[in-house]
Amino acid sequence: MSFQQNPGLAASISIVVPVYRGEHTLRPLIQEILPLTRHTEATDGRSFVVSEVILVHDCGPDRSQEVIRQLAVEHFFVKPVWLSRNYGQHAATLAGMASALGDYVVTIDEDGQQNPAEIAAMFAHATEGVQVVYGKPIAPPPHGWFRNGLSYGAKRIATVLLGAPEVARFNSFRLIDGEIARSLAAYCGSGVYLDIALFWVTARVSYCPTNLRPEIGPGSGYSLPKLFRHFWQLLLTSGTRPLRLITVMGFCSMTLAIFITISVIWDKFHTEIPVRGWASLVIVVAFFSGCILVALGVLAEYLAQTMTIVMGKPLYLVCTKPTIPVPQVVPPLHGEKKVRSGPTSVSTPTVG
Repeated sequence: MSFQQNPGLAASISIVVPVYRGEHTLRPLIQEILPLTRHTEATDGRSFVVSEVILVHDCGPDRSQEVIRQLAVEHFFVKPVWLSRNYGQHAATLAGMASALGDYVVTIDEDGQQNPAEIAAMFAHATEGVQVVYGKPIAPPPHGWFRNGLSYGAKRIATVLLGAPEVARFNSFRLIDGEIARSLAAYCGSGVYLDIALFWVTARVSYCPTNLRPEIGPGSGYSLPKLFRHFWQLLLTSGTRPLRLITVMGFCSMTLAIFITISVIWDKFHTEIPVRGWASLVIVVAFFSGCILVALGVLAEYLAQTMTIVMGKPLYLVCTKPTIPVPQVVPPLHGEKKVRSGPTSVSTPTVG
């Protein structure tokens, strides 16, 4: 019997943590989750219990797999999921959601910014009919002004292009109805943006105020190119609105061409035109060539996305053992030579 059938029962919550660089952050995070593995009462009087914490190893560069193994031995509620290679945060999150058994699924980052104690407040927002609860940070993210500015600009662009104000409120700290989370993970295809997919299948979404803490550990693994690819994936998986914008851009280009034509004809009959036209010709050619290339580029991206799905590229692949990261090869210093001994190599100074 589930807690929906008997309100007196405590709801079970599965916590999914995609792990990329969690060697130094996972143990403190589990210690914060530990009190929630006992019956916890939310502010609305209902109770819940964290029944499992699913750590999805996304094949990062550190020794996260060893920490996950140790935590699984020390705590009965910790369950590891091993991916065959690095698939990215959203794919790793979906892999954990597919393995979750709880009435609700909470997704949380590994870097310690999000406080697990606030799950109680998010659970209180999950009243009858609410399918997803997002954590809504009260303060801006504790990143630099440059990255915060880029993030704000990307969200504004996505909001305008997609016509969906919800995009600006996406957050990796989520509480999702367990049935929806498992169903979404079952059919979600490769390259799909997780939050866009959630808005495809949900009708009622709530937002809970939360606090962001400073990161612990080495910091975010997202470089600017990775963040741009993340943003581009959001646009491509949001639907056909960007294609409609190409049509609008085409009509605007035609309108501009008509005005340029009228201006040239007016100058022809009412003013003396010296030997000129090179600059305007270059401007017109460059403008329309740019419009054509942008349109072809967006169409090619959609075609590539479709081909990826048709060819059956998996969103992720779960293994029975962790994939060991490739060790970093340190080149020898000047005046040293490598001496190989079995599977390892050491550098010794040359004598001469």
